[in-house]
Amino acid sequence: MSIWVIIPISLPVLTITGIWVVYAMALYNQHVCPVDNWLYNQSCEEKLSLQRSPELCCTLDNVPLISKCGTLPPESCFFSLICSTGSFMVILIGLLRYAHVIEKHQNCVLNTAGLSTGWICAAGLIMVGNFQVDYAKVLHYVGAGVAFPTSILFVCLQSALTYRLAKTQREYNVGHLRLGMSLLAFITLVFSGVFFVQESFALQHASAIFEWLFCIIIMLFFGTFAFEFGDMSGDTLMVLARGGVQGFSSSDHKAEEAGGPNHHYQPDGIAML
Repeated sequence: MSIWVIIPISLPVLTITGIWVVYAMALYNQHVCPVDNWLYNQSCEEKLSLQRSPELCCTLDNVPLISKCGTLPPESCFFSLICSTGSFMVILIGLLRYAHVIEKHQNCVLNTAGLSTGWICAAGLIMVGNFQVDYAKVLHYVGAGVAFPTSILFVCLQSALTYRLAKTQREYNVGHLRLGMSLLAFITLVFSGVFFVQESFALQHASAIFEWLFCIIIMLFFGTFAFEFGDMSGDTLMVLARGGVQGFSSSDHKAEEAGGPNHHYQPDGIAML
């Protein structure tokens, strides 16, 4: 197994752990209400951070949305760090996945589209993490409006690409797993968006829970690239060095030395999906 497998595994480990740490910090500083709290009020006599009674008075400003958890310092600093680091890793994983597909198979529209949507998602994530919702609401929502739809599009494209390239039962099983995760992510995103615009306190809180589920599913999806990254080698980086052009791998070179050149005819009219 290649050491490259650490990269896709580390993304969900770091980001999921990181956002829960942000939530714990926000909860400790009484900047948000607990996830298990479903009681909200129109207004409170004191701000949540100033309350000292065992039973807290919560308003909709204290709903534990991920963005709300990372709005105020000190957790906002850690939230920005997590989002920026996660964005970099999304870019890296997307690029390596793109090169690995070219190395093992050939480039196609799905592969290029997957790379593009992954990078756009990373750009939106940077905006979400560095423009807090209470201080730069427009930019924050622009980032969220970019990151959420493109992340769904990314997982759908990667699921389709997995089926497109699958040859073994193991690869088809990975495709089934990714398809299931894509459907769950889509459902949770729809529920989160629909509930977010409702006036009901309970539905607003449910929106936050579905948002957490959505982000966790997306991060776990990136972790499934460990299946492909286990076969990755230095030849993958050579694909990037050649500008995304497929070439001979070291194994192909050894095969040629052993059996001589072997030319295969491939019709020019084959369409790449």
